[in-house]
Amino acid sequence: MSLDLSAVLPADYTRGSFIGRAQSPEGPCAIMLREGRIYDLTQEVATVSGAIQRKHFSGGEEIGTVDGGLPGGWSLLTPIDLQCVKACGVTFALSAIERVIEERARGDAKAAARLRDQLEERVGSGIRSVVPGSDEAAQLKEALIDEGMWSQYLEVAIGPDAEVFSKSPVLSTVGHGAKIGVRSDSDWNNPEPEVVLAVDSEGEIVGAALGNDVNLRDFEGRSALLLSKAKDNTASCAIGPFIRLFDDGFTLDDVRSATVELTIDGPEGYRLEGRNDMSQISRDPADLVTQTLSEHHYPDGFVLFCGTLFAPTQDRDTPGGGFTHKMGDVVRIASDKIGVLENTVTTSRDAPPWEMGIAAFMKNLANRGLIEKV
Repeated sequence: MSLDLSAVLPADYTRGSFIGRAQSPEGPCAIMLREGRIYDLTQEVATVSGAIQRKHFSGGEEIGTVDGGLPGGWSLLTPIDLQCVKACGVTFALSAIERVIEERARGDAKAAARLRDQLEERVGSGIRSVVPGSDEAAQLKEALIDEGMWSQYLEVAIGPDAEVFSKSPVLSTVGHGAKIGVRSDSDWNNPEPEVVLAVDSEGEIVGAALGNDVNLRDFEGRSALLLSKAKDNTASCAIGPFIRLFDDGFTLDDVRSATVELTIDGPEGYRLEGRNDMSQISRDPADLVTQTLSEHHYPDGFVLFCGTLFAPTQDRDTPGGGFTHKMGDVVRIASDKIGVLENTVTTSRDAPPWEMGIAAFMKNLANRGLIEKV
């Protein structure tokens, strides 16, 4: 059964422009949605990163309508290809507190429950009231150091430098409808519903999608040096359904005020609801992009996870045990002006293997006579 595209797009999709990717029988294609119609850009520009770099959002071969869905034999992919995948962490006060809890509990969910109220009372109000990198933030840092409450996570929460890390290799992300993976040896983990910014090589933010930056709280809680092992695993990064491009009807201000809703439906009937309110972010999204660029250059552009307010503390099975995923959980992330991203949880070990890396992608385009269109 073909995907009902209208069900994963925002209600005003006919007034917006969306770029993404689809798998055709011949290989990946760059596609655009404009005025409710689907266009294949591939014969003109073969990659989403190339289309963004050249601002090639018009033209293309019409291949259907949103209501009619993708052509037979086609399926939706993640909307990015050659872009680097970056992420910022600890960008909300609550996430900072939760990271301190993980660190002090050494990844133990039950120990974390005992620390939560204490840290929220002593640290939470202070973090919420200061601007990161300000004189007030520096004064709060000194006070917390004196109280023995300082942490590396508080440094990136209120210090001058944001946490920026590489989330996932080029071409490794999964899209709407795909299985999303957590490590099979993780006992404490959760989804992270986020807004993902699409940025060109000059640093211009051109649009936004939704993302799930799966987090292993036990791994990172044991040591921040395990961040890469906690974050970068097969199928552990989902982006979709499309990148909505900025225009008169959708701007960075819409990102700044976006609400990202999360629901998790477990195979045993469990349900968890949460939200990520971007208006509560501690660092402006544009500043996060600037800090990601820093002294770097991304010739194919990049996408940037902005972080999340969501940090589940609801017990799932045992009192004090907190939340962790079960195989078969359906994770739905939605935002009114961006769309819906839904994935089913499996282990990274059992997820479909990642097979189309850069070499395979280039060979596919070359065999289709498209290598000059990248």
